Amino acid sequence: MNHTRFLGIAAVTALTVAAIAPVAAQSPAPSAGALDPGAAAGKKLIVNMKGPGGGNPFWAAVEQGAKDAAAEWGLDVTVMSPPAESDVAAQITQIEDAITQGVAGIALAPTDPVALGQAVDAAIAAGIAVVFIDTQGSNEGITFIGTDNAVGAALAASYLCENVAAGGNVAILQGIITQSTGQARFEGAKAGLTACGLNVVAEAPGEWDTAVAQTATEDILTGNPDLAGIFASNDNMALGAVEAARSQNLLEQLTIVGYDANPNAAAAILAGDMEATIAQAPSNMGRFGVESLVKLINGETLEPVIDTGTQLVTAENAADFQ
Repeated sequence: MNHTRFLGIAAVTALTVAAIAPVAAQSPAPSAGALDPGAAAGKKLIVNMKGPGGGNPFWAAVEQGAKDAAAEWGLDVTVMSPPAESDVAAQITQIEDAITQGVAGIALAPTDPVALGQAVDAAIAAGIAVVFIDTQGSNEGITFIGTDNAVGAALAASYLCENVAAGGNVAILQGIITQSTGQARFEGAKAGLTACGLNVVAEAPGEWDTAVAQTATEDILTGNPDLAGIFASNDNMALGAVEAARSQNLLEQLTIVGYDANPNAAAAILAGDMEATIAQAPSNMGRFGVESLVKLINGETLEPVIDTGTQLVTAENAADFQ
């Protein structure tokens, strides 16, 4: 892998954060202190993730966080998701069914914020408490609980700036760009990479998927055999990039950075296939989502944004994420 030093992480992160839109400050954790279920006791709450936990450690952690909160506070919580992150129609149907069932609260990670907007409005009109987790929805006035993805991507970009020679060529593998998560990670990464003088020669959709990202990376490397670095907007795509680079015998020249700090990505970092990833706190998204619904049902007011934070993961601390 390429280890040429360029700019310090702190300096580049400062440049990047200045280049992207400001975001709300981190709010206190909803779970601080005891939680009284109150009016939420015995009422059905739904955590609707935009992807299934099976096969994706990130969503598995969100699900576990929600279940832990349910067990701790004696709540009736059901965790569900559409069959795939791209199955917008299935998620809309799930929300409509939840409204028909008369659930008390929904913590939602929308597959497509605009497409889910009407269903969310219908839930609110039915008196259902709603918060967004992981991905910001398009509806105004609803608390968002999740990562400041632009700042997290800026942290990833700063690592590439630190480890790719000035003027080097890099690429970005995008998630689903219509989702706020995909858009923020792309924008935060691109702002940081260009701010430190790297050349973004390719921006390709990877759709959060390993196989799609592998094909996209193969195409990028064919057109740019001198590529020095890749930022993948999640670890699934980063691992796809690893396989594509390996198949073209270009892995040693690349600095590959992912996002999510999944156990398989941590293992890849320790093996030397990837160099870094960005850790979130997905279990907190599930936990805080459930606890925030309880507070809304009990008439409390939430902060507009509850930021669960990010952390750079490299070979120095990757073992902590396996």
